[in-house]
Amino acid sequence: MTNFTPTEMMTIAAARALSNDDVCFVGIGAPSAACNVARLTHAPDITLIYESGTIGTAPEVLPLSIGDGELCETALCTVSVPEMFRYWLMGGRISIGFLGAAQLDRFGNINTTVIGDYTHPKVRLPGGGGAPEIATSCGEIFITLKQATRSMVEKIDFYTSFGYKVYERMGYREIYQYALLVVTATKR
Repeated sequence: MTNFTPTEMMTIAAARALSNDDVCFVGIGAPSAACNVARLTHAPDITLIYESGTIGTAPEVLPLSIGDGELCETALCTVSVPEMFRYWLMGGRISIGFLGAAQLDRFGNINTTVIGDYTHPKVRLPGGGGAPEIATSCGEIFITLKQATRSMVEKIDFYTSFGYKVYERMGYREIYQYALLVVTATKR
């Protein structure tokens, strides 16, 4: 019996999937924790990029948001958000996008916007932020998600970020692959 929580084990499993050569667009929460564990253990040269425009970030404490001052203070450089998205992300310079999800379907579609009907939701979530662009522009996408029937669903309540089937229907054949889905089991 271990004293580790499912979330801690998910974070370590995700960290182990990252390598020293990766250029990783990092989300807040479990993705940030996993990327920084990798940086502090087996991948010291990993390049962490946050949506706020920080490149080569090496925080000493986990950031609470993309606007956390720790990110700017420890970054190699900081660029404007339009430059971050246009040049770095959409320019194909990011090898791994690391996202969290509230709901995920079998096609890789992600919901981080609402649970329930959009106009009268049961829960309103933080929203997409840069996730739609990250999901479509990175070489690979890693997703952290707690395994539960309410999060791994047949049809998501809101399409925040599209998965691979949407792109096939739009005529794109060479699309990204979901390289890793790290999930943890939860009690109902």
